[in-house]
Amino acid sequence: MKTLHQSPTDPDFVQNPYRFYAEARAHGPLVHWADYNLPVTTTHAATNAVLRDRRFGREPVEVLPVPEHLKAFFAVEAHSMLELEPPRHTRLRSLVLRAFTSRRIAELAPEIHSLTHQLIDQFPDTPHDLLDTLCRPLPVTIIARLLGVPEEMAPDLLRWSNAMVGMYQAGRTRADEDAAVTATEEFVAFLRTYIDKRRAAPGDDLISSLIAAEEGGEKLSTDELITTCILLLNAGHEATVHSMGNALKLCLEQGHRPGPDPAPFVEEVLRIDPPLHMFTRYAYEDITVAGHTFRRGDQVGLLLAAAGRDPEVYPDPDRFDPSRQGPANLAFGVGLHFCVGAPLARLELQAALPILFERCPDLRLTQAPRYADIYHFHDLDALHVRT
Repeated sequence: MKTLHQSPTDPDFVQNPYRFYAEARAHGPLVHWADYNLPVTTTHAATNAVLRDRRFGREPVEVLPVPEHLKAFFAVEAHSMLELEPPRHTRLRSLVLRAFTSRRIAELAPEIHSLTHQLIDQFPDTPHDLLDTLCRPLPVTIIARLLGVPEEMAPDLLRWSNAMVGMYQAGRTRADEDAAVTATEEFVAFLRTYIDKRRAAPGDDLISSLIAAEEGGEKLSTDELITTCILLLNAGHEATVHSMGNALKLCLEQGHRPGPDPAPFVEEVLRIDPPLHMFTRYAYEDITVAGHTFRRGDQVGLLLAAAGRDPEVYPDPDRFDPSRQGPANLAFGVGLHFCVGAPLARLELQAALPILFERCPDLRLTQAPRYADIYHFHDLDALHVRT
C-alpha cells in the first residue's frame, strides 16, 4: 500500500482536495494517508463495498479513553445512532424512523417554498453573504419547525452546532474542544427542559412523536431523546448548508442552473462537491480489502468525495453534467448508516435552488468564494453576492 503525505489543513488542499484524491487513486483503491495514519479508500467500488460490509462499523472495538475535559461531549455521543451498531443502533433508528417518516418530510415542501420566498424578500439591496441570508437560515428554521423547537432559537442552534461539529475538524485545538463542550452543555440543558415541557404538553412535532414512539415495549430514554434531537438538529442543517453553498458556488462561477426537474442537478452537485469528504469505520474481524488485511479493531477512512470523482464509474468526472448516468453518489453514505436526513436535505435543495434563480436572475458574485478550513467537511467561508 502506497503511503502519501498531505496535510488536511494545507491551504491548497482546502481549496482543492480533488487533486490529492486523483493522485491517491492512481496508486490503487487503498492508500495509507500518513497525516491521519490511516488506510483510506480512493475508488467508488472500494468505498461502496466497505460502507455496505457489516464486518466494518462505526463503533470502536475497544472502549477508547476520554479526556476529563471532553466527558460532557462524549456522554452525548454515547447515545448517538450515528456512532452505534446493532442492536442499539437498530432500536434507536427504528424508533426515530417511526417519527421521521417520508410523509412528514414530504409535507414540508410547501413550508420550504414559502420560507425560501420569505428569505429572498428580505435580501438587502447591497452585497450580502448568501450563506447568512439563505443557506443557513432555511435549513435550520425548517428542522426547528419539524422538531417543534422555537424558531427564535435558530441563532443558538447554529452556534451550538458549529461548535460541536468542530470536534471532527482537522487540526482542532483545545479552544475548539472547550467551545464544543460548552455548546454541548448548553444544548443539553435547553433540550432537557424542553423535552419535559413536551412530555407534559405534546404537540404536532417531531419531539412529541419521538417521545411517543415505542417498539417492543421500549421507548427512548431522556438521554437518548436529547442526543437524537441534537443529532437531527445538527445533521438536519449542516449538510444542507454545505451542499447549498457548494451548489451556488458552482452555479455562479460556471453558469449552471437547475432545469425543470431539479433532482438530477442536485444529485450531480452531491457527486462533484459533497458536504462530507471522509467517514471512518472499524474492522470487526480480520478482513482483506484491496490486498490489505485489516485486523480486528483497525480503522479505515472512506473518501466519499474521491468516490464521486472516480473516472471508472463517472467518465470525465471533473465535468459537471446533470444528465450523466452512473451509480448513485455516496454523499450521504449507504447501507446501515445511510443518513436519515438525506430526503429532507434533497427536498430543500430541489426546492430552494430553482426559486432563487427564478427570483434573482441577475444574481452574481461580488467576491471569489473560498472554502473553509474545516476538513472532513467541505463548505465555504462565505458567498458574497449581489442580487
